[in-house]
Amino acid sequence: MQYQVYLKDVDEIMRPDYISQYLVNEKNGCVSGCKTGVSQHIRTEYPETHSHDDQEGFFVLSGTGWARVADQEFKLEPETAFIVPAGVEHTIKKDQDSEAVKVFWFHAAI
Repeated sequence: MQYQVYLKDVDEIMRPDYISQYLVNEKNGCVSGCKTGVSQHIRTEYPETHSHDDQEGFFVLSGTGWARVADQEFKLEPETAFIVPAGVEHTIKKDQDSEAVKVFWFHAAI
């Protein structure tokens, strides 16, 4: 089992609203749905909200924009961290004049 992975070695997966790179998951020893990755949010309008059965945490690496978690909306900038509890709708958009909002994210079992 390989316990480490380098972002430069991970393929980008194009989604309709963002680009993702999946880093650590069950292939690296994570259990109970634990996984991490980096995503670049490229839309200037909020995409459809979504939720997960587990909690998801975020840390903004670069770019500026906005997040909506349940009924709360807040500004995103580098070094912002936030959590989305299990079952809570959420979405991210970038500012018009910003590069993509690049976030490190993780899913953790509850």
